[in-house]
Parts: sequence; structure tokens; C-alpha cells
Amino acid sequence: MNLNTVVEVKRPASADEITHWRDGYAWLAGGTWLFSEPQPATDTLIDLGDLGWPALEVSAAGLEIGATCSIAELYRFEPPSDWFATPLIRACCDSLLASFKIWNAATVGGNLCMSLPAGAMISLVIALEGHCTLWPREGAPREVAAIDFVTGNHTNVLRPGELLRKIHLPRSALVKRAALRRASLTKLGRSAALLIGTSDSVRQDLVLTITAATARPVQLWFDGTPSAKALQQAIDARIPADGYFADVHGSASYKRHLTCHFAEQVRAELARPGARA
Repeated sequence: MNLNTVVEVKRPASADEITHWRDGYAWLAGGTWLFSEPQPATDTLIDLGDLGWPALEVSAAGLEIGATCSIAELYRFEPPSDWFATPLIRACCDSLLASFKIWNAATVGGNLCMSLPAGAMISLVIALEGHCTLWPREGAPREVAAIDFVTGNHTNVLRPGELLRKIHLPRSALVKRAALRRASLTKLGRSAALLIGTSDSVRQDLVLTITAATARPVQLWFDGTPSAKALQQAIDARIPADGYFADVHGSASYKRHLTCHFAEQVRAELARPGARA
């Protein structure tokens, strides 16, 4: 879509060149949402394409994903053999309501910053215990846990002009066993519920991440493998019956049913000895 209110496109070589932020400015990464509908309040785009941020960096500490890393680049990532949770990467990419053509433009950071309940990159980085590095226009960079980044439907902790620079996934999460369940009302539709469980093979704990069914992500931690009853009680205590996100992709009661059903499947799968993603 043409944005007929845009009169200027800035292409800085460094984010520090944008020292002053005003209404009308918008960061441009992949632009798959920005160009999908009119943006009457935007008159200037600031293109991140020339900043040269690395897409993916592997280290002994884990994986760093640049905010401008495309979905296609992430999908093609070949992880170390002992990162047992990384099949979640392709599973979450496949959970996006987007064609492979969109994958080449859409970015991981853009999916997080859109902060929609069904954002599958949000599900991924939270389940893998990620941390986000944010760059404000003034002041030092700050770190935010991925679980705290999204605050509601299409809302997050970013301040005006602040950039999501990268996401760090710790190795301790990447080597865990993992299980994913997802459903949508149509074959290639937006997720109605997307649940991911991870478990450390030594501690036999369970971390359950609930997304799409709720307006903001919910994460439950258990020191050991909970019983089916204890798991359902924990979900009900954390998410009341009216706490599910009702929209055209599913009613609140439907999403609650999916959440409880998938949670038990994830729990049972990870409780089996030797289970992997």
C-alpha cells in the first residue's frame, strides 16, 4: 500500500543519528505491517536497513537474534547439535500467518514490536527465556525480559522512539527438551492458542508458555513435573475464565478449552523419559 502521508524517508548509518524523536516518525524494518494499511499519523519513515545489525550470532552463552533478522534467515538457521529446543524455531515460523514471500521481508523484531497475541516470534523468545536489548533515544541501553516486553494486545514497554536492538536466548534454555501445541480455526489461519513447554533433563522441571489465547503471554514455572490436576489448577489460578482473548479467531471459552487441553498434552509429553522437541 502507498503511504501518501509520508514525505521523507531517512536512511541513517547509525541509530545515534536520530537524536530527536517527534510525532510522525516511524521506524521501518520489514514494513509488512506498516505498508499493510493507511498510516495517517506518519509522515517520516526511518529505515533500519543500513544499520548493519548481525542477523544471528552464536556463542557459548547462546544465540543473539538481531531485531532486523528476517523470518527467512531465522528459519534457515542451523543450530549446534545439542540445542535440543531449536526445532521450536521452525515450528514458530510455520505458525505465522504469512507466506514465504513475506518471510523474506518480515523481521523477528517487527513481530515482537507489533505485540499481537498470536505473534509466534513472541511465543518463541519467551519460551526460550529470552531477554531484549532496547535502545532509547536518550540514555543507556536497557534489558527487559521477553516475558515482560508485551503488555497487552498491540502494546509493549517501548518508549517513544525506542528501538528493539536484539534478543538474547540463553544456552541453558536452548538445550532443554521442548514440546509445542497450536491450533487455529482455519488451516493457515491466525493462532487461537499456541503453547510451548520446556523441561530441563536434570531437574525435570516444567516451564509452560501460553500465548495467542491471552492478550499478553503467560508463563508458569514448576520445580518438578506437576500432576495433571496441579497443572490445571495453576492455569485457572493465573488466568480467570474471562481472561482469555476473544476475537474472530476464537471465543474465550474455546481458547480456554484449547489451553487446558494442550497444556496437559505438553505436560504428558515432557514427562516421558527422553522426550525431545
